[in-house]
Order: sequence, then structure tokens, then C-alpha cells
Amino acid sequence: MRHQKRINHLSRTAAHRKAMLSNMASSLIIHKRIKTTVAKAKALRMYVEPLITKSKDDSTHSRRVVFSYLKDKYAVSELFREVAVKIANRPGGYTRILKTGNRLGDNAEMCIIELVDYNENMLSTPKEKDKASKRRRRGKRKKTEEETAVVAESRKEETTDEVVEEAGDEATDTAADEAAPEATADEADAATEEVKDEVKEEEATDIAEETAEPDTETPEEEKKDVAEAQAEEKADEIVAEEPVAEVKEPEAKAEEPAAEEEETPADSPSETKDDVAEEEKKEGEEPPEQEKKDQE
Repeated sequence: MRHQKRINHLSRTAAHRKAMLSNMASSLIIHKRIKTTVAKAKALRMYVEPLITKSKDDSTHSRRVVFSYLKDKYAVSELFREVAVKIANRPGGYTRILKTGNRLGDNAEMCIIELVDYNENMLSTPKEKDKASKRRRRGKRKKTEEETAVVAESRKEETTDEVVEEAGDEATDTAADEAAPEATADEADAATEEVKDEVKEEEATDIAEETAEPDTETPEEEKKDVAEAQAEEKADEIVAEEPVAEVKEPEAKAEEPAAEEEETPADSPSETKDDVAEEEKKEGEEPPEQEKKDQE
């Protein structure tokens, strides 16, 4: 049991524990914030806060006492020059422990221990709450008949004034509601008329452009168009005639050998003899016909 055991030994020997806390205190004073386990942070808080209180008295004795614990002249000078000025008006509670969750591996609780006066985000002064006004109950006086009558009359007058104001407000609202549709209708008519006018103007411009297109052509352009059309027609005719010429060429070539064949048999001796015999027969037949004609 841990009865009357205020010191957490942190599973270390006394020399190891003192050296570790001295180094952690020096790092906290120089860097103003360190990350460690919750157990070490609580032990460090008990170790460093008395030293910070000692720094409020800037004397040689207090510096030597602090140096005996920290054993770091840079940490001692930082503590007495800067930190002591910041915590001058704070009567204790110089550090703050912020838990950050458990560490991977051994699942130890981790935290950040820092000097309170150097965390600017948490130094912003919270808004003062409005103090609730205290109310006390007082004894009610019994109203006389005259007071009650005066109060009743004043209430009646107030109600009549309110009714008149409500009636006036309703009349103005109804008049505004009636005028609003008329204004909207007039605006809609004006918008439709503007749209119609725009459409008519566009149609007129389109018609003018269509009519003006044929007149813009000059005689020179017309001649060019005619020449281009004739050239295209001639090209089409040439393309149409080319396959016909290709078909006719083999026919002409076929006729040439036929003519040659006709000439060759005319030179044969058999045909020449027959031709001579026929000519002689014709010459023998002609004289008797001529004689008959002479006799007549």
C-alpha cells in the first residue's frame, strides 16, 4: 500500500529520477511546452513550480539555489529574465497539463505540459456573464375602488386606440394589395409590347438582307459564274465520253483484220479467172442488143 508515499518513483532510482526531472524542467523553461506521459508531467509539476516561485526574487542566492536543481545556466538565465516577468502577478499554478490520448505500443497516457502565461490562445479573457438582477417580493397593497375605476378607464382607452390603429393598418394594406396587381399588369403589358416590337424589327432586318443579296452581285461576278458553269459542263462531257472511246477502240481494231482478209482472197488465181469469164460473157451479150437497137 502507498500510505504516506507522496513521491512517484517512476520505476527509477533516486539519482536517475532527479537527473530526468532536472532535464525536463530545463526543457520546459526554454521551450515553454513539452510532450510527455501524465505520470512524469505530474512529477515535473511538483518539481518545477517551486523553482518558478523562487525566480520572483532575483538575487544571487535564489539563482544559486535554482542552479543547484537545474544545472543549466541558460535555463536559469531564461527563468530569471523572461519567465519571472510573465508570472510576477500569478500566485501559483504556473503550469497546465493537457491530455492528448494514449501512446501506441504500451498504451501509456500522453499529455502536453506547458507554462500557462505562454499559451496565447487560452489567455483570451472570457466574456463576463450578465449578472442576474435580484428580485424581491413586496407586499401588494389593496387597491381602492377609485384606483380600480381609473385603471379600467385607461385600459378601455388603450383598447379603442389599438382598434383604430389596426383598422387604419388594414385599410392601407388592402389599398396597397389592390394597387399592386394593377401595377404588375401594366408592367407585363409594357414588357410584351417591347418584345413584339423587337421581333418585328428583327423580321424587317432579315427581309431587307434577303432582298439586298441578289442586287449586290455585279455583272463581272455573273460572267464569272457563267464561265465556271460552262467549264464544269465541259468537264462532265469529257468524263462521260472517255469510257465510250475506250469501248470503240477494240471494234476498230477488229475491223482492220477483216478488211485485210477481204483483200487477200481477191489476189487468189481462182477468183481472178471467174471475174475474167464473167466480163467476157457480158461483152459477148452486148453486141446483139446493140444490133437490135440499130435495126429498130
